[in-house]
Amino acid sequence: VQLQASGGGLVQAGGSLRLSCAASGLTFSSYSMGWFRQAPGKEREFVGRLSGRTGTTYYVDSVKGRFTISRDYAKNTVYLQMNSLRPEDTAVYYCAARRGDYATYDVWGQGTLVTVSS
Repeated sequence: VQLQASGGGLVQAGGSLRLSCAASGLTFSSYSMGWFRQAPGKEREFVGRLSGRTGTTYYVDSVKGRFTISRDYAKNTVYLQMNSLRPEDTAVYYCAARRGDYATYDVWGQGTLVTVSS
């Protein structure tokens, strides 16, 4: 199983970016996909997830209403649409996968940098 994250870049506050996570070697219906981020000097934090089994999503409060996770079965890709970006969203973003909805995330992408300027 491999994950390849892309789509990061520099954006002004209030702008939008869409991150992509291309997956190989896994079946979306069997895996839950998560997004995490790590800001400079801080620990990695959970951002949100999409259940492979139910398709439901969950987000941390700091991004709720601004970020949306979706998936494209045909492209075997998961997306993180980020709107109304804030400088505090600046971080390296990682996608991750876990089998089912309760296991540990054990497959990680390489990370993509998002920088939000004020």
